[in-house]
Parts: sequence; C-alpha cells; structure tokens
Amino acid sequence: MQNIKAKQRTLAILDNKNVDYKKEIVAGITTFLAMAYIIAVNPDILSKSGMPVGALVTATCLTAGLTSIFMGVYANLPIGLASGMGLNAFFAFTVCGKMGISWQVALTAVFVEGLIFIVLSLFSVREAVVNAIPHNLKLAVTGGIGLFIAFVGMLNSGLVVKDASTTVALGRFTTPSVAITCLGILIIVVLEKKKVKGAMLWGILGGTLIGWAYALYDTAGAAAFGIYLPNGIFKFESLAPIAGKVDFSFLSDTSKILTFVGVALTFLFVDFFDTVGTLVGVATRAKLIDKEGKVPNAGRALLVDAVGTTGGALVGVSAITAYIESATGIEEGGRTGVTAVVTGILFLLAMFLSPIFVAVPSCATAPALIYVGYLMMGTVKDIDFGDITEAVPAFLTISMMPFTYSIGDGLMIGILSYVAINLISNLISKEKKKISPVMYVLAVIFILKLVL
Repeated sequence: MQNIKAKQRTLAILDNKNVDYKKEIVAGITTFLAMAYIIAVNPDILSKSGMPVGALVTATCLTAGLTSIFMGVYANLPIGLASGMGLNAFFAFTVCGKMGISWQVALTAVFVEGLIFIVLSLFSVREAVVNAIPHNLKLAVTGGIGLFIAFVGMLNSGLVVKDASTTVALGRFTTPSVAITCLGILIIVVLEKKKVKGAMLWGILGGTLIGWAYALYDTAGAAAFGIYLPNGIFKFESLAPIAGKVDFSFLSDTSKILTFVGVALTFLFVDFFDTVGTLVGVATRAKLIDKEGKVPNAGRALLVDAVGTTGGALVGVSAITAYIESATGIEEGGRTGVTAVVTGILFLLAMFLSPIFVAVPSCATAPALIYVGYLMMGTVKDIDFGDITEAVPAFLTISMMPFTYSIGDGLMIGILSYVAINLISNLISKEKKKISPVMYVLAVIFILKLVL
C-alpha cells in the first residue's frame, strides 16, 4: 500500500478522480490541432541555420510528444509543450545568422540553458517566482496572453497585416485566408451557442477542409495564401543528421566564451519568463489556482519544461516551452494531465503522418486562437481597478504582451511597474502593502537586463 501511495505521489495523473475522459480527449485533440502548425513552422525556421528540414520535422514531433506526455503524467496539467516560437527565431536568425555561430554550438547553448533550468527547478526557484506574482497580476497575465494569442491568430490568417505607415493594418477580407478565418470564427461561435461539444475542434477541421477544397480547385492561388494540399499521407525522416550534435569546442576558445554565455543566458531569460507567464495565465483561466493563489504542481511543470529543453537540444531542436495554445483545450474542458497525454500521443503519431498535419493551414487554426483570446480576456473583469497601484501594473502587463509580441516582456514590465509603484506608495502612504521579496529580486534582475 505504501508503494502504491508513493507511486501516486510520483505520477500525479494517478491522483485524478471522476475524470470525464471524453471531454479530456476532445480537449487534447483540440490543443494538438491548435499547436500542429509548429510541425511545419519550427522546421522551416530552424532550417535557416543549415539544419535539414526532414530531420527537424521528426525532432519537433518527438520532443513535443514526449514532453507533453511527461507534463500530463508527472504534473497532471492540461498543458502541451513544443519548441518555442521566438526562441527558434532567435536560434536561427540571430545566433546562427547574425552572429555566425554554427547550429551545433547553438544547440549546446540550449543544452546548457536546460541544465541551469533543471537546477533552478529542483531548488524551487522557478516555482517561487510563479507563486510570488500577485493575484491581480496573475489575472492580467491571463488577459494579456488572451490579447497576444488573438493577435497571433489575426496575423496568421491575414486579418491583420504589416503596414509601413501604421505598423499594422486591417487585411483584405476578399482573400481566401481571411474568409476562411471569419467562417471558422462563425462556426465556433454558432456551435458554442448551441452547446455543441468540441466547437473549436470542429472550427479547425471545417476551416482545414474548406482550405483543402480551395487548393484542389486552384492550387497556385491557394499556395499564395499558405494553403496546400497534403503531399502524401505517410512519411518518416531520420533524426541522424541532427541528433546528438552538441559541440562544446566553442568553450575551448577563451575569446568566444563570453559570447557563448551571453547566448545561453538569453535563451534562459526568454524561456524562463515565457513559460512562467504561460503557466500562470493558462492555469488561472482553467481555475486551477488554489486558495493561496498558487499553481498546483508548478514545480513539476517547470521541471518538465527544463528536462524537455535539455533533451530537446540533444535531439536537435531549440528550447522547449509551454504553449499558450493549450488554452484552446482548456476551453474545451481539459482540466487534467489526460489532455496533455492525448496531445503528446498525437504529436508522436504525427511523426509518421507529417504531410497531413503540415498541411493544416494557419487560417484554419487562427479562429480557435482568436476565440480563446476572447475567452481569456474574461479574467480582466476580476482585476481590482479600484486600486490604482494594482490596476496600472495590470494594464501594462495586458497591453505590453501583444504590443511587444512577447509574453516574457509583458510580464517583465508588469512586475517592474508593480514593484516601483507599490514601493513608492508604501513610502508616501500610511497604508503599507506587503511585497514579496521574490518580486524585489525579479525587479533588480529586470533592471539589469534593461540596462545591460
């Protein structure tokens, strides 16, 4: 009996009771479909560093599958993981492109970052950061991620486009991608109104089928909008060209060590706060936060992320992180690790069916992202806007995430403003507000980051 209890403590997923498996499975499928774009996008981005696309497809699916399953079993949270967007761009375009560092050395920097993360996670440093964030900021993080994820969906669909004069502008509604996105949103809203289970899943599938039908009718025209028919069904590429290619030779050159450390620390910083922000935002939306304002199994979740990043570097991909698209599954009712396990299994299957999932167009997943953005913004109504020392940092957190196109930067500005405003308020006001020492430490770190 003691061994069984010990095992349950180790495998948190075994602690579940009265699980609605049908709902969890639908949630897992929805999360996977919302994340499936990474199967095509991550290899495309990382291949700019000289890595072979085929091997990257397999590596992306393998790491996303195993880490998502690990998250579900060990942390019992409905959160999928995969190679982080932004982090992969920094890897390919800045480290390997602008700085001229080989992809093998860049993978080594990711590997080192992962090892540091493991140490920080084992000593509960990352968990302390998650739990130290004030309640109103937690709500703001959720709302900010909502705006961010909706913005991503609008950009992916062409609903919002880049503009030289105004930075961004409204896209053309006559384009197929925008039309499919708008139709997908209507499908989701109508089905949600009718209380149909899996509304977002049906929205994604509907948009995908419409997109493929258009590609079948006008292949060249559809391709101009990123819509393609599946190039086959079954395909598997070997990992051999990129697996186990970490290269520590960079460290033997003293003139390059500081550059290497700088790269590793950049990966560390961005990954740290992107994951923290995502974990807090998604857990808050799923109402998994306990009475003390803590995320259950946060330490385990962060350790999964750290192990995933370390292992991912050995397999051949950039840093692994928790995905904000997990919110789509949560909105479909995912509340336990079963959701993440289903997502992970589908990623593993996708290694052999990659042509199908690579062909799911961005305009088909965009409606789910936009709809989730709307849902996540609902937490904003619970922010205490009557207290300006809480409201202003919350507002800055919400607005800076989409404006800087970074969850981590939005969280940074929110924490800095919270500490600065409340520190000054405590000095000039009779009413003193308790600020966690961890928040002071974070503020100092952020100031050093901005200055240096």
